[in-house]
Amino acid sequence: MLKNKLQPFLDRYDEISRLLSEPDISNDIKKMTELSKEQSHLQAIKDKTDQYIETLDAIEENRSLLEDNELGELAKDELKELEPLKDQLEEDIKVILLPTDPNDDKNIFLEIRAGTGGDEAALFVSDLLKSYLRYAENKGWKVEIVNSSEGVLNGYKEVVALIKGDSVYSRLKFEGGVHRVQRVPQTESQGRVHTSAVTVAVMPEVDDVEIEINPNDLKIDVMRSSGNGGQSVNTTDSAVRITHLPSGLVVTNQDGKSQHNNKASAMKILKARLYDLQMQEQNSAESEKRKSQVGSGDRSARIRTYNYPQNRITDHRIGLTLYRLDAIMEGGLYDEIIDLLMAHYQAEAIKDAGL
Repeated sequence: MLKNKLQPFLDRYDEISRLLSEPDISNDIKKMTELSKEQSHLQAIKDKTDQYIETLDAIEENRSLLEDNELGELAKDELKELEPLKDQLEEDIKVILLPTDPNDDKNIFLEIRAGTGGDEAALFVSDLLKSYLRYAENKGWKVEIVNSSEGVLNGYKEVVALIKGDSVYSRLKFEGGVHRVQRVPQTESQGRVHTSAVTVAVMPEVDDVEIEINPNDLKIDVMRSSGNGGQSVNTTDSAVRITHLPSGLVVTNQDGKSQHNNKASAMKILKARLYDLQMQEQNSAESEKRKSQVGSGDRSARIRTYNYPQNRITDHRIGLTLYRLDAIMEGGLYDEIIDLLMAHYQAEAIKDAGL
């Protein structure tokens, strides 16, 4: 019974309240902060549980009055409101009880790379980036392009953006994977539809304490920048390439004019990639437990198709098809897709947890 599963949370809430009132805790700022943060998380569970228990009691009371000549009809009307409320509260509580993703509140590095399709793939990297930038603007997030490698016709072979704001990872973590585009390329004179693909990676920005890197594991090279970049291009050794020898990961950054800044940006990206690699390895090791985690599957898996001739966008993980691709891309209107992905994840996670 759900009510019994909630009791340990209520007991812990009361225990924390008692601990916070003790003099020893009030003098220990670190411990008091930890307990206050835990109690803050439990507050939502407590509030919903109190409402849930009150509703259960009211349902029981009204059921006992159904045979009463005077109050029976009133009790029946009350139950019509209380029983749907009980069901809704149960669903709300199940979602609250799900384990939280420790990365949900983090900023992210969004990495988009051209895959199959050559120049057309590079152009779609640019289009997809613009759409994500509009979405970030809608959310009030801040975006900084930290690294890019330009292709033809204003396309990108690769681009990495740092996106900062409230719950960025929780909203965009489902975007990782292969995005397939079907359209007539700008370079196609015959009007034929081509299929190309780009790969998106969503990596949480991590603190130094979360990822420790041995300096001896790094090979750092400096070189002349190439491409568009003003007077500093090809005149100073501002570009930086960092190779992490144990993993083989390589990060190159040349967007800034300062070698120091490029190195700092490259190190941040490297730490995010190493952290992302750790998460992928962990997910792979727990593959059976990972059925519900739609946002953390195989990076080579095709997750979405953008069909321009039909104005269609399809998310293959949840079987969602919308015929307003133009509005979604031009306005960065991803909430409808993301909300359904989150709801799917929550439903599967609830099922897996046996709630």
